Order: sequence, then C-alpha cells, then structure tokens
Amino acid sequence: MEFGILITLGILLLLCAAITVYAYCNAFYMSSKRKAKPPELPMGEQYLPHHENTIRLVGDMRAYPSERVTIRSHDGRLLSARYYHVRDGAPLEIQFHGYRSNPIYDFCGGSELTRARGYNALMVDQRSHGESEGHTISFGLLERYDVKSWAEYATERFGKDCPILLSGVSMGAATVLMASALPLPESVIGIIADCPYSSPRAIIQKVCRDMHFPVRLTYPFICLGARLLGGFRLTEEGPVNAVTQSRVPILVIHGEDDRFVPCDMSREIRAAAPDRVQLETFPNAGHALSYMLDPVRYRRVTAAFLEKCMEKKA
Repeated sequence: MEFGILITLGILLLLCAAITVYAYCNAFYMSSKRKAKPPELPMGEQYLPHHENTIRLVGDMRAYPSERVTIRSHDGRLLSARYYHVRDGAPLEIQFHGYRSNPIYDFCGGSELTRARGYNALMVDQRSHGESEGHTISFGLLERYDVKSWAEYATERFGKDCPILLSGVSMGAATVLMASALPLPESVIGIIADCPYSSPRAIIQKVCRDMHFPVRLTYPFICLGARLLGGFRLTEEGPVNAVTQSRVPILVIHGEDDRFVPCDMSREIRAAAPDRVQLETFPNAGHALSYMLDPVRYRRVTAAFLEKCMEKKA
C-alpha cells in the first residue's frame, strides 16, 4: 500500500514538473532559434488593411543608417540597440518593443514620427530578443531595470541637458510604465505608452482565459515556472502601481477595439494616477494600431504632449 502511494506521489510530482516546464516555455522562454527569426507581420482582420503601409514603413526603417550600441544590464546581460541620428543636440527617444517582437516592426510608424520631429532615436532589443542576451521574458518585471540602464547610458553619452523620452508598445509600454517608479535620470522628461497592460498577472490570466485554460489551475504553475526556471517572481507589481510613484508626465494611448490587451487596462492605469497620466483612446483601433488607423490625430496628440514635457523641463 505504501509503495503504491509513493508511486502515485511520484507520478503527480512528475506531472507537476512537466506542467511547470511547459508553462515556462510557452509564457517566458525565448530560444536562440526564435530570437534569430524575424517575427511575422500579423495577418488578422484588423491588421490586413494596414499590411502594405507597414511593409513600406519597415522598409524605410531598415534603409535608414544606424549605429549598433551595447550596454550591460544590472544582472550582467549584454543588451543591444540601434541608434538613429537625425541631428546634433536633438532630444532622444528610447523605444521598447513588445512581447516576442522587435523594434523595427513595433516602431516603424513611431520612428517615422520621431524623424519628422527631428528627434534622435535609440531602438532597443529587449532582453531575450534580437541581439540582446537572455532567454527569459519577464513581462517587464526585469526589463524595467534595463530601461533605467539605457536612460543612464543615454545621459552619459549625450549629456544631462539632452531631453530623453521613453516610449513603448504593448509589453514595452508596460515596461516603461513600470520603470517610471525607478530613480530615472533627471533628463527623462516624459513617457509615451501605447497599449500597455495593467500588470503581468492581469495579462497572463487574460491570455489563459482566451485559450480556455482554467486560470485557478494554470496560473500557479506559470508562477512556479517563472520563479524556478526564469529566476523572477510574478508579483502584483505593474504599471498601475508604478504610475502612482512616477515623477514624469505620462501619455497612455490605446485602441478601443484592442482584442489582445483590453483598453480597460489603460483606463485602470489612468484612474490610478489621474494627475500624472493622460489617456487618449482611438475608436475602432486594434492592438498597436492607433497610429496606423489615425496618424493625423496620433501625431497631434503626441506632439502636444511632448510640447508640455519640453516646457516643464525649461
């Protein structure tokens, strides 16, 4: 009888271990093969009308000359980015892409705006993406410290008088918002976050529901995989908590028809710190499609926000 119980317990432990590894690999692990493979353009119904324009913008971005730069993260990872120079003495925008994506795709429209403003740009490969080291994606919990490192690098390279704007899309948006609670350099004048989630926990649980997984059963295994295999804790910390501690102005942009990261998550972020966070929603826009759907308004909203940030710095 005791032997049978031991066998049963052993099988259960193996099953739990297998589920934990599966959860980690699917949620957080980025293989070298996947890192080296360029992400495919989304082909869903919301994205197809913008497909040709996206290809054009990506081509323009790839043709623009750039300088590859690297830094070391707080935990020793080699992080990589591309610097795009427009003019000497201009403000700098540091851009952070989304989950399992890359900066050229996520910022093909944003970089067009950056060049039009005459800003220089630093397009970052988030840790575990592109040419940056690592294999674990932590949904912004570790990446937020990389934001701080890149801002410190930029301040050292371009000087304390160079205004720095932090911007992000999707996971990158959540990342820069989480970084807003850190002691960033005084040269950081503002943050633009396009379609952020309210917390890592909230978006992971939302995806579990979308995939018809029982959240109460699967989420503990995801947390265990993050802790044991990824080396980080999935906590309650996230953009909602971080913005209440931010010292810089924040602009949050979100498409009202976002079917991946619900627009209500940005409304929750805004409600947490209405004195610091400006929220602009775009009717009918899907995930990360606000610029593509209405570039005129997007340009106007971001330009007005940046003007206020520059006035505050002056």
